[in-house]
Amino acid sequence: MHQPGFIRLCIDLGVLRFGEFKLKSGRLSPYFFNAGLFNTGRAIAGLGRYYARAAALSGVEFDMLFGPAYKGITLAAAVAVELARLGHNLPFAYNRKEAKDHGEGGTLVGAGVAGRVLIIDDVISAGTSVRESISMIKAAGGTPHAVTIALDRQEKASDEGEGAQLSAVQFVERQLGLPVVAIATLADLLQYLRASADPGLSAHVGRVAAYRERYGV
Repeated sequence: MHQPGFIRLCIDLGVLRFGEFKLKSGRLSPYFFNAGLFNTGRAIAGLGRYYARAAALSGVEFDMLFGPAYKGITLAAAVAVELARLGHNLPFAYNRKEAKDHGEGGTLVGAGVAGRVLIIDDVISAGTSVRESISMIKAAGGTPHAVTIALDRQEKASDEGEGAQLSAVQFVERQLGLPVVAIATLADLLQYLRASADPGLSAHVGRVAAYRERYGV
């Protein structure tokens, strides 16, 4: 199982913190995940290993990687390095936010987009990044095949309106038709906290469990 090691890494690096955090949705969350804090060589190498393991264990087959700007660029590169170390030398590509009108031009950088494409991102909040990636991949001649993320919060995307009872991940899977592979989920995090011998961590079980009970799917 790779989830406990990944969660431990996130806690050690401060990527995963506990307290009270106001999200874009307005909800007060007892935990916060910031993949931008994987900001050293050792940290991003470790993250790449966990992405590669999760993708391999999922059974999803793919021919190349795609990282949506901006965080996905670093993630795709890190995962490509780890997969090559494991004997799977796959191409990767990413997009730039603004098209260049000189040099190679366009919005896509890296290998030519073709075959079954695995989209690599940190989290799925509203599915916007995934939808944009799907459009770019299809336009370039590739086939969006699956998405892999670091953490699945397993919570309703919103409190009201269409699709309110679906999480962002479920929306991508059901409405966009792509399987989503997460390194870890909120359920994994709760299990880790409950099993922890560290009273500083186990003290957060009640608030995290209550949050999942209120907003979880």
